[in-house]
Amino acid sequence: MTVLVFGRTGQVATELRRLAPEAVFLGRDRADLMDPAACAALIRTHAPGAVINAAAWTAVDKAETEEAAATIVNGEAPGAMARACAELDIPLVHISTDYVFDGAGTAPFAPDHPTAPLGAYGRSKLAGEQAVRAAGGAHVILRTSWVFSAHGNNFLKTMLRLGREREALSVVADQIGGPTPARAIAEACLRIARALQDDPGKSGTYHVSGAPDVSWADFAREIMAQAGLTCTITDIPSSAYPTPARRPHNSRLECSDLAAFDLERPDWKTAIGIVLSELGAER
Repeated sequence: MTVLVFGRTGQVATELRRLAPEAVFLGRDRADLMDPAACAALIRTHAPGAVINAAAWTAVDKAETEEAAATIVNGEAPGAMARACAELDIPLVHISTDYVFDGAGTAPFAPDHPTAPLGAYGRSKLAGEQAVRAAGGAHVILRTSWVFSAHGNNFLKTMLRLGREREALSVVADQIGGPTPARAIAEACLRIARALQDDPGKSGTYHVSGAPDVSWADFAREIMAQAGLTCTITDIPSSAYPTPARRPHNSRLECSDLAAFDLERPDWKTAIGIVLSELGAER
């Protein structure tokens, strides 16, 4: 199966390149998500066996002032991809986010829970989900949360840098979610893409996030512990760390439907150790 991947240098796309080097990867130099029609044309040109959209506008705070652009990248471009895939009978796997929910309560959000994004980024991602569904082709929308890896910018790498520089850090403790290794998302995307080729009836919306659910502060403590850093983590509320975009307090995702693809929630504690080993090898 030939797989066409939108994205090349992001966290998930980097892991996809490792797992499926034979796939065709379209970075920003080849696929401009600000030009949805061009993205659709690339699918028609390559006519792959499956498409994975691992590219997105991920600058959550910047989206608050540039929502129109974020909506083209996260909303209109996936819609154009999905319509091209539907025309050619090609399955599409599209990565989305916990930010489509309002973060209320403490129960994990099921895939069919009503959406109510808190900000521009969440609205742009929700627009993409809606457009992918409306195209009518075989698809899976795979929502995830708190992605980390040895690549790019992410919370784990930020904590490592600050933990080496400082004796103490204050980290938000009232936001709870599942840190998710990028490699697990990439593995899920590939398995789902293959499954959709065999059984388009598995189309729908699914969740994948790391287990167990945890606060950002406790996630930071585990990073420090595994890295052998003595930096002390102090809990603070979200109100003490204001950002332009509101973050969900509850990012827990119900992931049991992953069993349809013989997948389980990844263990983020184990994944931290793997990422730290990889970062150590890079130094």
